[in-house]
Amino acid sequence: MTEPRIAAGTDAPRLSARGLAAGYPGRRVIEDLDLRIAPGRITVIIGANASGKSTLLAHLARLQSPLDGAVLLEDVDVRTVPRRRLARELGILPQQPIAPEGLTVAELVGRGRHPHRGLMGRWTAQDAAAVDEAMAATGIAELADRSIGELSGGQRQRVWIAMALAQDPRILLLDEPTTFLDLAHQIEVLDLLVRLNRDRGTTIVVVLHELGLAARYADDLVVMKDGRIVAHGAPADVLTAETVADAFGLKALVIPDPLTATPLVIPVPGGAHSAPDRA
Repeated sequence: MTEPRIAAGTDAPRLSARGLAAGYPGRRVIEDLDLRIAPGRITVIIGANASGKSTLLAHLARLQSPLDGAVLLEDVDVRTVPRRRLARELGILPQQPIAPEGLTVAELVGRGRHPHRGLMGRWTAQDAAAVDEAMAATGIAELADRSIGELSGGQRQRVWIAMALAQDPRILLLDEPTTFLDLAHQIEVLDLLVRLNRDRGTTIVVVLHELGLAARYADDLVVMKDGRIVAHGAPADVLTAETVADAFGLKALVIPDPLTATPLVIPVPGGAHSAPDRA
């Protein structure tokens, strides 16, 4: 059987959702969603809890199958692309990934090379070089022989990102990679993603909670509410007081950040109103 052809070359491939419907039997979380991810840019997906952010990311990564519509990579339905081939194009870092007991940093990063190894699974000099480069890029080379369980939260996140880099995908998807990290480690992880995007041209798609960081680091913002995209574009264009009120149920002042000129969201005291919980 001939593999579907995905365009080659140095430019990042196009990833998109067309008419996407997603959810569970009896309940749809996403309905008729269209989205085109800009190649070579950083796209940040934001929205209130249960707005469909993680569900969308899981479908973009082919971790879940759509109820209707499709996710396309260079106009090829990802469901038709062999798993190993797709893993050379897409890397995914889910929420709270779990490493097997006793694994060292170098061993975990090395697992990212699986899509590139042949039928015999031999470890090559190219594999070793990719792992070394990934650990150097993420600043964890000195941790190579340490057990994953010994690391801080920020160090573990860098190790997981290094594993995704060793996979050498042209698109990297991350689901809330800064969750449970203190502010310094959040900045560390996001700065790393910017370097990967700028130095390698990797397309980055990331789900974030913190609006200020999302606005500061995104080239493009996707704002979701109830499984729909309510705004998509440059942060300064889409992150307005009206959008914040609509998508987050929060009355806020939105002003230019004095350091970056990106939108800075300042909640108005007493301006939050609750919305019904959604599964």
